[in-house]
Amino acid sequence: MRVLSIVHQPDAGPGVFADRVRAHGQMETWQPPEEPEAPDPEAFDACLVLGGAMNVEEAGRSPWIETEIGVLRDLLERETPTLGVCLGAQMLAAAAGAEVTRASEPEIGWLDVELTGAGEADPVLGALPDRFTAFQWHSYQCALPAGAALLARSPVCLQAYRVGDHAWGIQFHAEVSAADAQHWITDYRSDPDAIKIGLQPGPLHEETARRIAAWNEKGRELCDAFLEYAAAHSSA
Repeated sequence: MRVLSIVHQPDAGPGVFADRVRAHGQMETWQPPEEPEAPDPEAFDACLVLGGAMNVEEAGRSPWIETEIGVLRDLLERETPTLGVCLGAQMLAAAAGAEVTRASEPEIGWLDVELTGAGEADPVLGALPDRFTAFQWHSYQCALPAGAALLARSPVCLQAYRVGDHAWGIQFHAEVSAADAQHWITDYRSDPDAIKIGLQPGPLHEETARRIAAWNEKGRELCDAFLEYAAAHSSA
């Protein structure tokens, strides 16, 4: 199975998803900000769309955003299994015709998420508990695409959805490695919203050290569920 990994910046890669992809097949990486030529969507059996500090609304000055949305639109039309994370979920939602806007407040740190009934029954999101504490780092949100299933939510925004039977978006960072999470916290001053909410790096470093191993196990389970679905779909 060939899996396309869309990476927007070096410290926001596939994280703990990477070893799960290699257990199921091979991973090829496309970095749209650095590689203007898009890969052929037909060449892949599944796709991961990762996070990043940029936003969909920056398309006017970053033409690669529209290029990527076009690739995601093609993947949706082909019903290629796709999983978008944070920015990736927002890009996927935009490809499905949904609006991406600023959230009512940033969600940064360890925050509670709740699955809906549809989420509990979902072949991918159902790998997670019905309530869990997730690592998050975002200031934007996406609306639920037309006809999509709402799979998870927080008090602030939509946390997970499924478009048709083959594409998922998650707002929380199920993929983030311990090293990347700690780096984001150390580098929090690069995010004006983290400064605005008064993020305290010391306590967040400590909480992350306590929680990240168990969270990474949940992330691997989620990724395995997605890849198992993708493998079954590609062999159907």
